[in-house]
Amino acid sequence: MGNIQRHCTVLTVSLLAWICLQASAATLQVVTEDSSYSSLENGKVSGVASEIVEKTLARAGITDYHMALYPWARAYDMARLEPNVLIYPIIRSSEREPLFKWVGELDQVMPMFYKLRARRDIAVATLEDARHYSVGVVRDDSRQEYLESKGFNKMVVSATNLDNLRKLLSGQVALVPLPEREAREQCKDLNIAFEELEAVYTLDELSKGLYVALSAATPEDTVKRIAAAFAQLKDDGTVAKLLAQ
Repeated sequence: MGNIQRHCTVLTVSLLAWICLQASAATLQVVTEDSSYSSLENGKVSGVASEIVEKTLARAGITDYHMALYPWARAYDMARLEPNVLIYPIIRSSEREPLFKWVGELDQVMPMFYKLRARRDIAVATLEDARHYSVGVVRDDSRQEYLESKGFNKMVVSATNLDNLRKLLSGQVALVPLPEREAREQCKDLNIAFEELEAVYTLDELSKGLYVALSAATPEDTVKRIAAAFAQLKDDGTVAKLLAQ
């Protein structure tokens, strides 16, 4: 009986070692959404954040990865549920803290409620005022989570940021919560003047850092290498230089 137990123990240890080896050797899935930080150009994911991530992985010596752009809800679920997934940019919050391994901060954001400048019938001086209007949000985005927690019940959910803005332009929603950078980039994508929008209220509680993060089941060695490489790019000014472009 003792020999059988020892044999089973050896098999178990070997199996665990094999699983760990397979996890370490797996292709890293790098996921993001269409935003002012990342976009799809000629079939390739590009943008300042994507360039920062690519430089980070190169410095970390990681070449086996696949970068793809998805609707936010899909990218978020992949990073939340699967191993070996890097997601960016993602807002770091207390609710999300235990769900991911956090690499480093890319940028700071300050979302504001925007309306169409021509809509003189919309007046927002407080968060309570905003509850009376329909608000466009992106599915599973931190802004949707925050507004739900504040009792907003007139939210219209979209899969992407651009769909969200299109609904504002068509009158399907009265307000959208966006950082200025995002609003300007989306206006450019839709060939409209940014001045057609008007910021009416700043969401101070949503002013947070945008991060690069890894799924919780990512091997610790991978996490350490990527985090160290990102820290080096922050320290030498590369991240700030790219974001300023």
